[in-house]
Amino acid sequence: MNSLYQRAKARVGVIHVGHAPYWSQFPGLKEELEGYGREFEDMMREEAVEVVSGGFVDDVEKSFAAAAALKAQDIDFLFCFLTTYVTSSSAATAIMNLNVPTVLVALQPLKKLDYDRTTTYMQLANDNICSLPEIGGVLIRAGKPAAGMIVGTLHDDSRARNQIKEWCRVANAKRAFKHAKIGYLGHTYEGMYDMNTDPTAFTATFGSHVQMIEMDDLAKHVNGVSPSEARAKIDEITSVFTMADPYLDPITRPIKPEDLEWSAKVAVGLDKLIADNGLTGLAYYYKGLNNNEFERIGSNMVLGNSLLTGKGIPLAGEADLKTCAAMLIMDRLEAGGSFAELHPCDFVDDIVLVGHDGPHNIKISDGRPIIRGLDVFHGKAGSGLGVEFSIKTGPVTILSISQTADGRYKMIVSEGQSIAGQIPQTGNTNTRCSFNRSVAEFVEQWCSAGPTHHFALGVGHIGRQIQRVAKVMGIEIQVV
Repeated sequence: MNSLYQRAKARVGVIHVGHAPYWSQFPGLKEELEGYGREFEDMMREEAVEVVSGGFVDDVEKSFAAAAALKAQDIDFLFCFLTTYVTSSSAATAIMNLNVPTVLVALQPLKKLDYDRTTTYMQLANDNICSLPEIGGVLIRAGKPAAGMIVGTLHDDSRARNQIKEWCRVANAKRAFKHAKIGYLGHTYEGMYDMNTDPTAFTATFGSHVQMIEMDDLAKHVNGVSPSEARAKIDEITSVFTMADPYLDPITRPIKPEDLEWSAKVAVGLDKLIADNGLTGLAYYYKGLNNNEFERIGSNMVLGNSLLTGKGIPLAGEADLKTCAAMLIMDRLEAGGSFAELHPCDFVDDIVLVGHDGPHNIKISDGRPIIRGLDVFHGKAGSGLGVEFSIKTGPVTILSISQTADGRYKMIVSEGQSIAGQIPQTGNTNTRCSFNRSVAEFVEQWCSAGPTHHFALGVGHIGRQIQRVAKVMGIEIQVV
């Protein structure tokens, strides 16, 4: 099953751009600048992306050739490294022909010139930013503005390196939807209008195929689980989760061996369903009736879903396709992304509890997550095992993907803090969150932005990265 969890890396093209008229005037300059280009490529290869070199470009003909070569490699993103002053034709020709998000990079070798000894050669070797406004302006005029720009020094520049890392994560987030199939099992929770989604509109926005999955498909895999597969999954579950005794909540109960065994079988069935259909994520909900097989499967998916979500395959309950996409973005930005909604406020500590009663991202749990037996899943059918934990304390970001009155998708994002403290012991996740204002003001402002009631909760302050993802995907975004 290992191949199931191998994430597709973004295929990132790199070109280094120079200016051919300089070479005969300044012997050795071309070779020096080519060396800086290779340094930048080496820097890129340290990131979690697949780097495709388009080589050194110093005139229009080479720019056309680089574009053709990179297009044949089906790149997802382009980094254009400016080695000196270059004419916009040398850079923009490739950029406009490739038609992928492009980051213009100007990293000069020296932190400053030695003014008493500077020669024209030395200036040209550090003239990386000179053509940045020219190229940026031309791309805007062409209707294909650069996704971003990185300015700094080639060596010992932590800000520039962090910008490179962030843009590579953005590239991976966009790449996650390419050639992807997001499963849709069952139907939305009855009456949740905000969950309803047009699969065609989803495909038009994100580029992914929405694959309809039947409960019969999952039941087939669950019923085909062997005893050895179930035992191995139980071992995995017990290595990850802590088993909790009942608490004062009357719907909590001891964990029954048959509950654990059934949840393990459903988890193995989910693994096989994902692998068999080549799914990148899954939105699901199925009620079932009178404790029938589909009800028992649908009400015991939480453990398997949480394990899969922690491995980079997001599963969103209540058939929330939009939040499944938000969780996928969060995951590829290395922030986790746990299925969540607003729970009660604590007006004394000025925080809001954030969590849910379904699949969660155990990768960002603050300590070992807990399994608790439940006689009732509130508002839903069945009984079984619930997952309980808070996410790591420190900076957090929440991302909702909603829709506007004309049906367009919209991202809504806010940054806050996960605060240490008590949470209810009810078999659900809960994280104590503060959003740098009074809790009442935050809830008013967040809900006024028009989110769905679900969102993805991730670690770190990644609002800027999410804004970049929205930009390269052509999606409206609002920061709260």
